Amino acid sequence: MNTGTFGRRVRHFRKEAGLTLEELGALVGRPAPYLSNIETGKREPKLGVVQDLANALGISSQALLEETAPTERDRLELELETAQRHPLYAELGLPHLKPTARMPDLALHHLVELFRGMVSSRELAPDAMRVATTQLRSEMARRDNYVGEIEDVASATLAKSSYQGTGPVAQAQLLEILDAFGFSIARVSDLPRTTRSVADLANRTIYLPQRDALRTRDARSVLLQTLAHFALEHVDPEDLETFLRQRIEANYFAGAVLAPEEAAVAFLRAEQEDRNLSVGDLKEVFYVSYQMAAHRFTNLATRHLDIPVHLVRSDEAGIIWQVYENNGVPLPRAADGSVEGQRLCKEWGTRAVFKSPDKYSLHYQYTDTTNGTYWCASHIIVDSEPLHAVTVGTDFEHVRFFRGRETERHTASGCPDGPCCRTPSPGLAERWAGHVWPSVIGRSHPGAPVPGVFAGVDMVEIYEFLETHAQDENQISDRVE
Repeated sequence: MNTGTFGRRVRHFRKEAGLTLEELGALVGRPAPYLSNIETGKREPKLGVVQDLANALGISSQALLEETAPTERDRLELELETAQRHPLYAELGLPHLKPTARMPDLALHHLVELFRGMVSSRELAPDAMRVATTQLRSEMARRDNYVGEIEDVASATLAKSSYQGTGPVAQAQLLEILDAFGFSIARVSDLPRTTRSVADLANRTIYLPQRDALRTRDARSVLLQTLAHFALEHVDPEDLETFLRQRIEANYFAGAVLAPEEAAVAFLRAEQEDRNLSVGDLKEVFYVSYQMAAHRFTNLATRHLDIPVHLVRSDEAGIIWQVYENNGVPLPRAADGSVEGQRLCKEWGTRAVFKSPDKYSLHYQYTDTTNGTYWCASHIIVDSEPLHAVTVGTDFEHVRFFRGRETERHTASGCPDGPCCRTPSPGLAERWAGHVWPSVIGRSHPGAPVPGVFAGVDMVEIYEFLETHAQDENQISDRVE
């Protein structure tokens, strides 16, 4: 029951019947203040009171319970009240507006439509971050996530060391590269919290966190991401797109040095021939993080192995933080085409891994989608905050080359366009719509907002939560009785 609409219908039929609150109260055995709270939506009546009101007003209880406002004026006033509870309205810092009887309908209509336009523009208007990220992701997809120019620079950088072209790059060889660029390393305990490293260009020193804050494997990546800006001759970024592009290029360069193209491709081709491809093996052989190994595999798989792939990094709530794809996997997209900030389907492996009994092991899964069947391997990054999962996947045609293809985990997803986890089960929304007010956690991801009255909240998840606990309470009540 929507208490606001119900109250308006009671008031409408009371006035049609020519009754005051006191007179209606005498008919139903309730005081006038109680009925006033019902009419203003502050109180929800029990079903017995609904029937008493209907009998007193000479109408059916169904007429009182209809979910439509009784008049156009009531509809406008209810919409304005709902708008003023929206987080976007709160951002305006305006005092609460209660329409008076003298406020014309046209003014109410303008206020409601202006707010609708504000919500629509906030949801649809792409901000600079989303525009730049979408453009760069599309560019990488067109290149099959492979950048030959950076591979060449990485190869030339390795040539500055004693690396012989096979296996992982040793720590001593990284120090040789560092020396070739004229830098030294200093480990400090007071590195600014907003940075992973700081390069002092005057004294040619790269400051890194102490080993207890940054493990050796991760420090190797950060060091090379810092050196990348000098190897790739980056200049100070003058706009957001340049800044983001330089970050992508720096990450790519670090992976290309730590898992050199020639050595990594030779390893991957041998694994492909044995039908035993695994990002985890690439991680171990070249002594890099799983996330870097996943990126490196994505760089090389299509160009050298003829395997289309997708890489998705998301958090436990399913919010996408990073995507590379060239295999047609049906990702959720905002109206402007952006993916970052959107919520993944609950049936996808990237979210299912968090519910796995052994969630810190690799999670293999097939998923039937609107665009075919995809296989993926998902891995939780244990030291991320919040927890993130990285998924690398391919289409059904190419899964024969991968370890984990024998998995019996198989789900179906109708997202992002069909009925699936975004659609509540029959009756669920009917039981809970209008009876919930979640307190929303501030979103930490700069991507697209999730549309809806409670931005960022999965209302299906909220309904299911309430349904579960309502059943628990009923069971407790049954046991008590």
